[in-house]
Amino acid sequence: MMSDNLSASFPNMQMDVFGIHLDSYQICAIISALIILPTVWLRNLRLLSYISVGGVVTLVLVVACLVWAGVSSDVGFHPTGKAIDFPNLPITIGIFSFCYGSHSVFPNIYSSMREPSRFPSVLIISFVTAGFLYAGVAVFGYSMFGEAIKPQFTLNLPTNLEPSKIAGWAVILIKSVIKLTHFFYLIIQVVAPLTKFGLSMTPVALGLEELLPSSYIQSTTMSLIIRTTLVFSTLIVALTVPYFGSVMALIGSLLVMLVSVVLPCASSMRIHAGRLSKLEIITSTAVIIMGICFAMVGTYSAVSSMGN
Repeated sequence: MMSDNLSASFPNMQMDVFGIHLDSYQICAIISALIILPTVWLRNLRLLSYISVGGVVTLVLVVACLVWAGVSSDVGFHPTGKAIDFPNLPITIGIFSFCYGSHSVFPNIYSSMREPSRFPSVLIISFVTAGFLYAGVAVFGYSMFGEAIKPQFTLNLPTNLEPSKIAGWAVILIKSVIKLTHFFYLIIQVVAPLTKFGLSMTPVALGLEELLPSSYIQSTTMSLIIRTTLVFSTLIVALTVPYFGSVMALIGSLLVMLVSVVLPCASSMRIHAGRLSKLEIITSTAVIIMGICFAMVGTYSAVSSMGN
């Protein structure tokens, strides 16, 4: 996400390192990995929570910038194309799943909370707020760009917002605001992933650290090695598979569907075996089957889109 947006802002950047030519996307991907790396080294989720607040702020700024671009530029609001594209519906479901697939982080967040009893309220507020923001971005994005929308709508935002029919006295003020808007675009492109990556990687890092021999579990050196390896392995994937939308759909279909839909229902049925009503059993079974079907179809569609 960072490398896509930054390379769009600096398309002409290139360099040669030890005879290897690096284009703008590759340079931005490497810089992004180096910027994110210190956030992954943090083992205390309470410290990461302060960084995550920045993610909430940047999300609001992203929506504000999108609305500003639609109101103040020639882009305007003129929905074009099909509102529902059934052939790509499996990929869409995978992307939706990815956006709400934070379940792997829940246990760590719960255990790090000062008042764990408020965890259900945190979930409700978080998901409802995210749902409204996602819906708003979807509606505005489709109304402004239609089928020309890119995997990240920030790549669609005009690079030169020139308002028309403006009174002469307001030109300087408007242009100043436009420059500030572009500055916010650039900051958001860096800050948004920066505030989320460390929190998302923490459960993976903790899981790997638990596999170490007991004498190394509390080792700071081993923790740094594992977390650094995770960051640079992610960098390799970003350089090798630069298909943001398809990768999101693949992760959402293959992994998030299993972790967020199938496993919770299956675990609940196993834990409460013999104490569930027929309706609960039927509902859980239906959700499991639906999740598996979506996972299979979505995974096939995402892999096919990357192949094309």
